[in-house]
Formats: sequence, C-alpha cells, structure tokens
Amino acid sequence: MSEPKSPTPTPAGDTYKGWVFKWTNYIKGYQRRWFVLSNGLLSYYRTQAEMGHTCRGTINLATAVISVDDACNFVISNGGAQTYHLKASSEVERQRWITALELAKAKAARMQAESDDSGDDFPPSSLSVGGGQGVGSQNSEVQSTLRTLGSKVEDLSTCNDLISKHGSALQRSLSELDSLRLTGEAGDKIRQVTERATLFRITSNAMINACRDFLALAQTHSKRWQKALQAEREQRVRLEEALEQLAKQHNHLERAFRGAAQAHAIVDNTGATGPRKGEASDEDDDNEFFDAMEEAPEFITVPADPQFHKRSSSNASGLNSDMCADDQSLNEEPLTMNQESPSQELVPLKKRRTRIPDKPNYSLNLWSIMKNCIGKDLSKIPMPVNFNEPISMLQRLSEDLEYHELLDKAAKCHSSLEQMCYVVAFCVSAYSTTVYRTGKPFNPLLGETFELDRQRESGYRSLCEQVSHHPPAAAHHAISDRGWTLRQEITVASKFRGKYLSIMPLGTIHAIFEKSNNHYTWKKVTTTVHNIIVGKLWIDQSGEIDIVNHTTGDRCHLKFAPYSYFSRDVARKVTGVVMDKAGKAHYVLSGTWDEKMEFSRVMQSSRGGENGTEGKQKTVYQTLKARELWKRNPLPEGAESMYYFTALALTLNEPEEGVAPSDSRRRPDQRLMEDGRWDEANSEKQRLEEKQRSVRREREREAAIQRASGLSEEGAPHDSHRALWFESCEDQITGEQVHIYKGGYWETKELGTWEGCPDIF
Repeated sequence: MSEPKSPTPTPAGDTYKGWVFKWTNYIKGYQRRWFVLSNGLLSYYRTQAEMGHTCRGTINLATAVISVDDACNFVISNGGAQTYHLKASSEVERQRWITALELAKAKAARMQAESDDSGDDFPPSSLSVGGGQGVGSQNSEVQSTLRTLGSKVEDLSTCNDLISKHGSALQRSLSELDSLRLTGEAGDKIRQVTERATLFRITSNAMINACRDFLALAQTHSKRWQKALQAEREQRVRLEEALEQLAKQHNHLERAFRGAAQAHAIVDNTGATGPRKGEASDEDDDNEFFDAMEEAPEFITVPADPQFHKRSSSNASGLNSDMCADDQSLNEEPLTMNQESPSQELVPLKKRRTRIPDKPNYSLNLWSIMKNCIGKDLSKIPMPVNFNEPISMLQRLSEDLEYHELLDKAAKCHSSLEQMCYVVAFCVSAYSTTVYRTGKPFNPLLGETFELDRQRESGYRSLCEQVSHHPPAAAHHAISDRGWTLRQEITVASKFRGKYLSIMPLGTIHAIFEKSNNHYTWKKVTTTVHNIIVGKLWIDQSGEIDIVNHTTGDRCHLKFAPYSYFSRDVARKVTGVVMDKAGKAHYVLSGTWDEKMEFSRVMQSSRGGENGTEGKQKTVYQTLKARELWKRNPLPEGAESMYYFTALALTLNEPEEGVAPSDSRRRPDQRLMEDGRWDEANSEKQRLEEKQRSVRREREREAAIQRASGLSEEGAPHDSHRALWFESCEDQITGEQVHIYKGGYWETKELGTWEGCPDIF
C-alpha cells in the first residue's frame, strides 16, 4: 500500500489528483488508477501518461452519491449507471478525498442550479454595453471578481456544513466511548478528551453561527450589489454617449455662429482692411476652453474684403505683381494641366486586374504574440502573415505615386509658388491610401526589388530596392517623361508601446523638376496604429514637416494635427502656408490627409490682436475663396474584403513577364498569402528568412577572413553587401549618406540578362 503520492492541494482547491485503488472484478480485485477531480467531474486513467488522450471513465458529481464503507473504502455512484468502489491508501488519505469530493459536489450542484437563471442577473449585453472595448474589458474584470468572491462564499458555506457534520460525528463517537464506563487512568483520559471536545464543539458552534449569519447576509445582498453595479455601469455609458453628443452639437453650433459672423462682416464691410466688429468671434477663440490634447491653430484665415476681389481681377496696384501674373490660374479657375500637354489622352495598353482573392477570416491571438514585443523594433521580430497584407514594403513605397498627376501638373507650372502647392498636395496624397490599411507590409529581403513600369500609360517608371536589412532601408527612384524625378531612401523605425504602435519613417524625399530646375525636399510624418490589443485598429498621422524649394527658397510648413476626442476641428486635419524666400505668405492650404486638400490665395496678412499660445500673436490671413487642389479617388467595389487596396495597389502584385528574379511579385510567401493559403505562406516565410540569415552569416564570415588577411580596409563593414542598382553617396542637398539610382536596370530588362541578380527566393 506504500504507493507514491502526488502533491495534494487543499480541499477547497479546484483540482485534486492522486492514486486510488479501484475495484475492477473478482479476478483482479482492486487495481491502482490515477484519479483527477476537476470542475465537478471525477475522471480516472490507468496511468498519468493517459491524461492527454485516453480517459477510462468520468462521473458528474452534481448528481452523484458519496458513501463510506470502512476506514479506507468509499463508494461513488450516480444512480446506478456508474458506480466506483474505491480504496485509499490510508484513512487520512480517504478523508482528504471525501472532503474534496463533497466540496466539488456542492459546487457542481450550485452551478447546475444557477445555470438556468444566471442570464437574468447578467445579460450578455452587459459585457459590451455602449459598444466600447474598454468598457467591455472593465465589465469582464468586474464579473470575474464577482464570480471569484461568490465561489469563495460558496466554499465557506460548504466548509460550514462539513464542520457541523464532522463535529456531530466526533461528538457521537466520544459519547459511545464514555458509555463504556471504563475505570482507572483510561476513564480519566476519556473524560479529559470529552471535556476538550465539548469546548471545541462550543467554539465551533459559535463560529458556525457567525459564518451562517455572514453567509445569509452576503447571499441576501449579493444580487442587489450586482444589480446596483450593473446600473452604475450603464449609467456611466449613457453619460459618456450624452457627452459625446453634446460635444458634437456644441461644435456644430460654434461653426454655424462663426460662419454667420464672417458673412455679416463681409456684408457690413465699408472698405477698411482691419478686422471688423463682426470678426471678433475669430479673435476671441483664444479665450475659449481647449482640451489639453488640442493644440491651438498657428494662424487664422478670414474672407478677404470685396475690394481685393475687384483688385485681383483688374490687377490693380497694391498687390504683388508676381502674384497677380504668375498665380492667375490658381485664383480664377480650378487647377488643371496647362495647354502644353499632349492633345490626345493616353490609354492603358494593358488591362490591369481589378480584384484579388478575398481576405480569409482566420482568427489569431494577437496578445500571445505581441506581449513579448513591447519596446522592441518590430522589424527584428518574426511575425506570422496573419498581420500582413499581401504586398511588400517596396510596393507600399511605390504607392506614393498613386496621384502622380499632381507632379505632372507641377512640372508645367510657370510659378514656383504654384508648383509648391502641387508638391504639397502630392505629399499629403501619399497618406490617403493608409486610412483603412491596418495590415503590415512584408519586410523586403535584402536585395529584393520592385519595378512599376507605367511609362506607356502614365509616363513614368519606378524602381525600388532593399539596400539594407539592419536597419531596414529601401531606395526608390521614379522618373517621368513629363519632366519630373522623384527619389527617396526610407528607413522605418517602429516601436510597440503596448496600446499603440508608432512607425517613424526616417529619410528625405526629393522631387526635381527638369524645366524649372526646382529641387524640393521633405520628410514623412509619424504613423500611429491605435488599439493594438483591444478594440478596432485605426491609424493616425501626426507631426510637422517643412517642404523646401532649395532653388528659390520657397517654403511650406505643413502640420498634420493628431486626433483629439475633444477637438472642434475635423479629424485628420492638415494645414500649411506657402511662403516665399522673404517669408511672405502667398497661399494657405487646408484639408484632410484622407479626403482632399484646398488652397486659398492670401491677399493680406496681419498680426491678430489677441495672444496665442505661449504669448505669441496669431497671424490673420485674408484669403480668397478656397478651391479644391486634390481629392482622393474612391476605393474599388468590395475593397473591404481585399485589404482596402486602392485601384493601383490591386495591380502591384499582379504577375508580369520580364521583371527581375528578385522582384517582389516573385516572392512565394507573399503570393501564397494573396491566394489565401496562409499556413503555407507562414512556412515559406520562415524558409526565406532562414535562407537570408544563412547568406548574411556567409557574408560576415568572408568579411572576417578578408579583415584577418589584411585584404580589406580598416573600419570596413562586417557585412559586405552592396546594392545592385543603387550606389551609396553623400547627398549634395541634405548631406545625408543615401543610395541613388546608378542606372542600368531598364537596359538590363530590355536585354533580358539577369545573371547579376541575387537568388533570394
């Protein structure tokens, strides 16, 4: 009977395991079996190893009867269908099992009795009332706490019953001993034990009565507390919804009031150029309350006086002559291409695809993967394709050319200030494709390329190459036969902060126009992906950048306003002012990065009478009526099931003949994901990444050998990789070390000789 014993939990524990002898038949008698008591079910196995696959039998204790035969034997039966005759290794061990079984039976019976009416106390909607993920998480935590407290109270009630039961049995046993009328020392000992047992019984009865009173009180008020808590939660959600509605109504009323005040100012204007009495609401905005997260605007725009409309049409004196002459197309008619453009429309010579396979609905536990990524660079963490979209970062970079016609128009402008407006619109338009795109592009392999040849349809050719892996950097070069060149090298730094993901593109974008020789540069703003763990993912763009014309000195300070719940402005707002070299404002740009941009010509500027933030005065710009500069194209039909791809994005991964062997279209894991075969895509992704690591280790080994033999220069990099189509040099404008296209790709494509391309797939 001396069998090994497993660690035994307390009787009130949720799980109890151990070896018990079970009666099998008259030939074999009692045989040792491994019993597991969990969640109101008693199961047994021949060995512990069988727990994962073969259960020999199970009894539901909610309807079972537990009886004791003798010192070590006990019987469990569920009414005749199943009966277990069991024997413990000792009386103490048998009592542990009996106590654990009684507790489990009581708990299972209560759960079964309450399962029918539990929905009345906690309706399913209570966990998601209001629709907010944060509220649902808090409700779930409260419900879990209430269930835990209820379970402990039930355990206390069961222990109360067991103490009363066992105390009565002990008292009966002592009374039977006392009736034997033993004499001498034995009789004295029995009387002493009886007295002590009596004291214990009195104390136990007092504790039992106190516990019974507590249980009665707790059970009486438990449901009342739960209903009160639920009512408070629902009331809070209603208040939050009412507050949000009031904020929207307040915003609408303020806008209506300001619009009426401005219209009144124009009607009552007598010709003076200073601010009118009706315009006071614009200047008084500084005295109003703003939420802490909302930043006050740096400038204010008001409609120009009617005299400026007359003077702009007649080109009267008092205004800058260059503005009136060069910017006339911006003032009087919508922005269109100059008449120098070809008279015939270019039509696509190849029919591009308009659909890709629908995104499959695969579930994945995001937190199980992301919890180990907090504070780390996501470019160094292997991620399954479930978080991706079926294009690479090189293809995503090429999507900047979605609205290339803005650069076509800019190339035909005679005025550098007008050209700046188009360049700003192009800069903003690059973010319009990201508003619903919460998927992560594939990290390109080192040496991976992507070409976008739209010369016959749209007049441009684009080439991207992954020139570095750690840190990841991609070089991009696009040239158009309509007079512009675009180049950039972008390094993406990303940090996971627990609730959100910050993506910081590092690098400078260059736009060069052949006709005017104007050279523009700007950088990208920070992208933030919110609700990484709980809630619906959404994307925000925020930051401030300067777009600079290094040839003329013109500049535009562009501000992407971060989202603020209490902001009175429209979401995703972008504002900017186009200034010349002397700092004089010529155009005010405004709009949103996901919809459209508008321009307004500045007729006069002045310092406002009220102080802005940090004691600085705001500039008031009097402008002509705003006109549309750029508007986002609608998404294709069914885009929500195709990763919210735009019409251009749908064609980026379309197979094409003649592309380089290293082109992203040939990447197998990306192709498998697009076809909906995600499990195969994950396996292929791991294979490609391991192949890349092996190649890198080989390069590092060769570099180490060269350094050891003195064949390499001192301070040479540990990785000897060199880009194939781009060369590293110092940028003459910014002074940065960048990769610039060195030529040869399109000539190699015409010849069809790709012997120099690396085998990366």
